[in-house]
Amino acid sequence: MLASAAVAGVTVTSSQALWNHRVTSSGQTVGTETFNSYSDGFIAGPISGTLGNTFWTASAVQGLFAQGGMMSTNGAFATLAFTFSPGVRAVSGNIFGIDDNFNIVPTIVNVTLSDGTNYEGFTTSSSDFIGFSSSTANISSLSITVADPGSSENRFSTINNLYLAVPAPGAAALIGLAGLASRRRRA
Repeated sequence: MLASAAVAGVTVTSSQALWNHRVTSSGQTVGTETFNSYSDGFIAGPISGTLGNTFWTASAVQGLFAQGGMMSTNGAFATLAFTFSPGVRAVSGNIFGIDDNFNIVPTIVNVTLSDGTNYEGFTTSSSDFIGFSSSTANISSLSITVADPGSSENRFSTINNLYLAVPAPGAAALIGLAGLASRRRRA
């Protein structure tokens, strides 16, 4: 797997410790969605949640499937798409592929951001980590697709943790106070 690379203001890494360091050294905290609150089974529509001040949505054309804290596409080789509002400066996850029986299998994954930044690599474990950090613009979406590395088995795009860089609680409060102060001056 790729250790770290930079493309047009976006750094891609397979090191969770390095990604966490980039997030916290920029004054943000790591928000985590574990998908444990979703009941095992088929989910027809998109799912959504909030991490810090960021609203996220996950969807796939043929629906989603939850199993033991993992979220995957219901259709083989379908794209698992996430959107973020407002956008985030860093996003990552434990991203991999599974077969029809929810077994983790060797898979080629392709992860693409809203600006076209792309990562392609080989995963074999639910702990495989892929992270992106942007120094130039917010990331508003992330999509995951999988490919079969040579067998005839189905593969399903899967994530078991989604991590987002979110403003530290104290920073959000200071931003709110600054907004109130600026409103008072204009009144």
